[in-house]
Formats: sequence, structure tokens, C-alpha cells
Amino acid sequence: MDREALVAEWFELTRVRMPACASARGWPVRFDHCFQRILLDNAVGAKWTKHIAAPAYKKAPDRVLKDAVKLGKDCLAGRTDLAALNRNSLEWRGKL
Repeated sequence: MDREALVAEWFELTRVRMPACASARGWPVRFDHCFQRILLDNAVGAKWTKHIAAPAYKKAPDRVLKDAVKLGKDCLAGRTDLAALNRNSLEWRGKL
């Protein structure tokens, strides 16, 4: 997959697909930037801004963006708990 297709998939996932089902799934977040924060933080294992310059969709290595997309798809498929990923993200940010 080329970078342009990867970025398009990232935005489709975080701006459309995940927000569309957030309420029905009882997810703790609803907005695209929240999904992006959660997925990127978990893809790098820390607050993403400590490892990637903004904007992340342009600056993140392909591997990180692919890992973040996989996490999002796993959440949609019910294989990964988005609430647990959110707790990780908040902990790394000192908000828990």
C-alpha cells in the first residue's frame, strides 16, 4: 500500500467509520481527533507527540500508521477493547 492510500485509510477509519459506531458500542470517545490520539499513542506505546512531529498523518513512519490503522480495525471488529486503549493513552498523558 502506498502512503497516499494509507493516509486515506487512516482518515476513513478515524473520521468516518469509528465515529459512526462509537455511540452504539458505548465507546468513551466520539470525535476523530480522539480516535487518532488513542490509536497513535498505542501504536508507539507512549504519547505520540514525544516520538512523531505533527501532523502525524504526514510525519509518522509508515509502520506506525499501519499499526494504528490495524488497532482501529481490530476495535471495529471487536478484537481489541477501545476503552482499554483509551486508558493507556490517558495514562501516558498523565490524565488518569
